[in-house]
Amino acid sequence: MGSLVHVKEATVITPSDQTPSCVLSLSALDSQLFLRFTIEYLLVYSPVSNPVSLSGRLKSSLSRALVPYFPFSGRVRERPNGGSLEVNCRGQGALFLEAVTDHLTCLDFHKAPRHVTSWRKLLSLNVVDVLAGAPPLVVQLTWLRDGGAALAVGVNHCLSDGIGSAEFLTLFAELSKDSLSQTELKRRHLWDRRLLNPSPVRDSLSHPEFNRVPDLCGFVNRFNAERLVPTSVVFEKQRLTELKKLTSRLGESSTKHTSFEVLSAHVWRSWARSLNLPSSQTVKLLFSVNIRDRVKPSLPAGFYGNAFVVGCAQTTVKDLTEKGLRHAAKLVKQAKERVGDDYVRSVVEAVSKAKCPDPVGVLIISQWSRLGLEKLDFGFGKPVHVGSVCCDRYCLLLPVPERSDAVKVMVAVPSSAVDSYENLVTSPDA
Repeated sequence: MGSLVHVKEATVITPSDQTPSCVLSLSALDSQLFLRFTIEYLLVYSPVSNPVSLSGRLKSSLSRALVPYFPFSGRVRERPNGGSLEVNCRGQGALFLEAVTDHLTCLDFHKAPRHVTSWRKLLSLNVVDVLAGAPPLVVQLTWLRDGGAALAVGVNHCLSDGIGSAEFLTLFAELSKDSLSQTELKRRHLWDRRLLNPSPVRDSLSHPEFNRVPDLCGFVNRFNAERLVPTSVVFEKQRLTELKKLTSRLGESSTKHTSFEVLSAHVWRSWARSLNLPSSQTVKLLFSVNIRDRVKPSLPAGFYGNAFVVGCAQTTVKDLTEKGLRHAAKLVKQAKERVGDDYVRSVVEAVSKAKCPDPVGVLIISQWSRLGLEKLDFGFGKPVHVGSVCCDRYCLLLPVPERSDAVKVMVAVPSSAVDSYENLVTSPDA
């Protein structure tokens, strides 16, 4: 099932300059139970020349990037009083792995992997418990059979969200080319997690993402017991435009929907319909909402902590199916629009009391297509593939290199539903 990947060298990379020796507190949003995992980015590059110098350059630039982002070379742990987390910063270092494979080529990444863990060894250190003392940052450079390169980066989600980790990767890439832009030279790298500390909440707001719903179909057991099959579908600009037009024809002409709203609604409907769930089963679509400009005052530029809350669209399978795409897109839009300063503060209060999203009937969508990952050039060109190391039941919206207006949808679905899902998601349907 897995690719034949052999790790040749493992090196601990420490900051190139002296960094503070301290203990930093993480916020309530950082400390959420469901974020205690590793974000695993996978970037694939065309064949390159002089791989020896490239490896050395990456190690050097990583060491330099760890100076402003020194918490990435610390270790995440629970605070002595329990509950929330902190980072022990002593310059312990990140891990850099170099590997080779005699199995994979660049062409293998043009389609979905055969199995959810087919590419697992492209990030060989699989951190199961992010609080067990492992480095919060792991980078693996794997040389492919055709001379291409796979660069996998694992970032402890407790330290950073997608936007923050992408900003780190941008700095890492710029340093690798020794061509820092004026914007990057002036960029601040801001830690201050106190900005998202719990504060008094004026009103008790509803948070459906935390509410438990009846499991009418053994939903959770099905995803644990049945083999999941990776899927990959590309939506070109024309197809996204068709979905928008379909949505506007079905509803009020004054209501405008974004590409994210219509695409996530369409994927959600296709997914729910393919699973053949009971019509009365409640289903939810969860997605991250960036709060940097939704709180008062706005978070300052350069804040790289977890600065998002979970938006939740909720309905029954019957309504999701029968009321069509307009209904689903409207629910997504409303879930986004609910997120304001008071809403964020009430979420911070809720998660500080260890509340977690309920998994029953849930599809989680994560939007990586706006992070700029397709532009990351470490000195050997831009990537030909951008994705995650493993394909999961969590749906990723990914950029498509060289096609700036296209979005790739990757999600693993139960084997009994895969044919139906692929038929539905590739067919515009009211």
